[in-house]
Amino acid sequence: MLLPYWIVVSCLLVGMALSVKARKLNVTGALTGGVLGFAIFLGAGLPGLVMLGTFFIIGSLATSWRLPDKIAAGLAESNKGRRTASQVVANAGVAGITGLLAWFYPAQADLFQLMLAASFASATADTCASELGNVYGRHFYNVLTWRTDTKGLDGVVSLEGTLLGFLGSCLIGSIYGIGFGWGWPVLWVLMAGTIGNLVDSVLGASLERRGILKNDAVNFLNTLIAALVVLLFPTW
Repeated sequence: MLLPYWIVVSCLLVGMALSVKARKLNVTGALTGGVLGFAIFLGAGLPGLVMLGTFFIIGSLATSWRLPDKIAAGLAESNKGRRTASQVVANAGVAGITGLLAWFYPAQADLFQLMLAASFASATADTCASELGNVYGRHFYNVLTWRTDTKGLDGVVSLEGTLLGFLGSCLIGSIYGIGFGWGWPVLWVLMAGTIGNLVDSVLGASLERRGILKNDAVNFLNTLIAALVVLLFPTW
């Protein structure tokens, strides 16, 4: 569906204002999100915006879910889930880049749109796995050693969290299927999202724990790798 630019910009401005008012984004985070949102729209149209909105809503709900319990356990974010510009770029920056590439190179738009969806699948999977996994997980393991480890530490996973993360990827994959057509690429989105989520855990257990990478860098890399993973899959 082709929307006039003024409608898109108006919707983005309203969303930015509501996000700041609801304390889900700070001002710079909202501005950054608006710019990335427009870039995503240029390359992926309405389906791209729906993916962005879905990630943002699911991420906000997952972060806020049983927040008192997370605070009591020392698992809540210091900013109570209010995203900054760097966090917005970490989660949606790759989608913005691939959106622009799809716009600049329309002959390869299908590929860049698939990469965009894969990046959102990874970001959504990571958020669901970490935020909800800490709530519903029963047994927690270090992703590198598979030995029991402390809930909430970087690189610690649970079966429940991994499954919830996969469901997050499925949600993005479904939006991609509705927007761009059902077929093998939908499966590639699910696989790329799952791989990106796993990469996030591996980077967390290794480089992030050692202080070599920060969380924003890890999040950006997991979405980037998910986007690149789809290049390995056949296009039929």
